Amino acid sequence: MKNPSSSLPPLFKGIALFTPGGDLIYCIDPSKKNRWHLNLCAVLQEWLGLIEPPHFLVPCYTATVDRWLDPYTGQVQTSAIASASVLRYQALLNAIFEIEDLTWAIAPWSEELCHPMVLATYRQQFPQLWENHELIVRLESSADEGSIHPPNLSPKLRFTLSEQTPTQGYVLRLFVSGHTGATERTLKTLHQLLEESLGYPYTLKVIDVSKHPEQAEQAHVSATPTLVKMWPLPVRRIVGNLEDQDKILNLLGCLNS
Repeated sequence: MKNPSSSLPPLFKGIALFTPGGDLIYCIDPSKKNRWHLNLCAVLQEWLGLIEPPHFLVPCYTATVDRWLDPYTGQVQTSAIASASVLRYQALLNAIFEIEDLTWAIAPWSEELCHPMVLATYRQQFPQLWENHELIVRLESSADEGSIHPPNLSPKLRFTLSEQTPTQGYVLRLFVSGHTGATERTLKTLHQLLEESLGYPYTLKVIDVSKHPEQAEQAHVSATPTLVKMWPLPVRRIVGNLEDQDKILNLLGCLNS
């Protein structure tokens, strides 16, 4: 996997998509294609378990940087615009795109399109987008236009490239029904297995379907306990018996099929 802080190509287009909660997914594309916003929305859907791609985030939570060669002067030029709602992340944007002390211009989007009251109407349908998961995700491209690579993850960026420590990681969700003795035993066993078997960091979110039935419905969970691997793709799940450790390790890709 590539390191997000590695040297960038001399000419590129960078596209960043934020969530209202402050998570970030972005790409760096030397070929300057125009399809990246759709890919970023699709990965957010998979990553956060959304019911559909959050296209409404475009353009209100986007930022774009373009590094191009001026045909008249022969000099490399850089232009950058960002939605008003994400201008506060300028230091972060300058870090991931390796552009020092660049002042981002406010994108000329319609105020009505990005009005906070309009965007807030999506909150009930997409609550995950208003949560902060401390994610900074780079989407990688390949020679195959239709393919994407799993993103690199880093802890919450401290605004300096030298402090980033990108890692590969797992995102897991465990759907349970109430905090019973059986639930506690399942959590203890699963936690021990993950600590002993995974070579990468992981996030395990426990969701009580009795308190959050809407999340169970969005994830298509009809029985508990259900363990869902949200990342790396593809999304996979185990329903019912979580005592079979080999089955869980196979779900996580720790065992050969």
